[in-house]
Amino acid sequence: MPAGTIILLGAFAGLTIFLGLPIAFLKHVPQSLKIFLSMLATGVLIFLLYDVIQQATEPINAALDQLRTQHTGAGTFFLDVFLLTFGIGLGSVGLVYFNSFIFKRRLHKKTLTTEAITAASLSQQEPTPIVNTHDDTSTKHGSAAVLTASRVGPAAVLPKGEIAPHTLALLIATGIGLHNFSEGLAIGQSAAVGAIQLAVVLIIGFGLHNMTEGFGIAGPLTGQRVSWKFIVLLGLIGGGPTFLGTIVGTISHSPAVFILFLALAAGAIIYVVAELLGVAKRFKSPELVMWGLLIGFLLGYATDLLVTFGGA
Repeated sequence: MPAGTIILLGAFAGLTIFLGLPIAFLKHVPQSLKIFLSMLATGVLIFLLYDVIQQATEPINAALDQLRTQHTGAGTFFLDVFLLTFGIGLGSVGLVYFNSFIFKRRLHKKTLTTEAITAASLSQQEPTPIVNTHDDTSTKHGSAAVLTASRVGPAAVLPKGEIAPHTLALLIATGIGLHNFSEGLAIGQSAAVGAIQLAVVLIIGFGLHNMTEGFGIAGPLTGQRVSWKFIVLLGLIGGGPTFLGTIVGTISHSPAVFILFLALAAGAIIYVVAELLGVAKRFKSPELVMWGLLIGFLLGYATDLLVTFGGA
């Protein structure tokens, strides 16, 4: 099979993520359904975390076994461990600092904007006479100024530490995109070594698997105002890397790159899962939370079994 065909099929495997994204357009969603979909997304991500860590540690375990039995490959082993640790740290703790930096910038910008609007509103008012403090006119002007200032309150921002649904969806898509890049690498590398049947099986399996990832991305957006442009952006961020990974995989084979991207994906997923579980604490329905987590995890596991059944 030509490499171009494999690459196109790799793109198809990634873009099936769009099949799960339209649930973001559900309007007037009951609170119970919002909770369930959010926890369904979390369950899918928890399985992805398990899957990613398992894949990333396979070459490390192989290098460790070689070091133990043949006393060679120490450099490869320590490099792989470093890449795994660095990637997870950058993907998780790095996102904490990045989000904190962005939040502070937005808050500072909104504060400056509010102060500018307040100053402009006050400057448009006529000066309040000071001589006659009992004059009705001065009272009206003074009241108008105070009323105008009171109407210009601080810009509405989310509570500190809480991430907006759109931002959370972007973070989920980023973590899944890093994971899907590694899937693309697996497809491309299988085709590069001549295992065409395995590559096709991976394309089908990953395509089905990515549908559930679409649910994970769209879960936090249910009941929110969402545009098609934003949905397309999420799909490209989450599914596009499968296409890119397929291209890279057909050109070169690098276990180190494979581990690094899996580690980055694991770190990002850890960060997002922590955020989603933090939101879950506010829900007064532990049964619904656990059912969503369980079904989401099993949904991810079921699609992964299809890939394993195909010989991946």
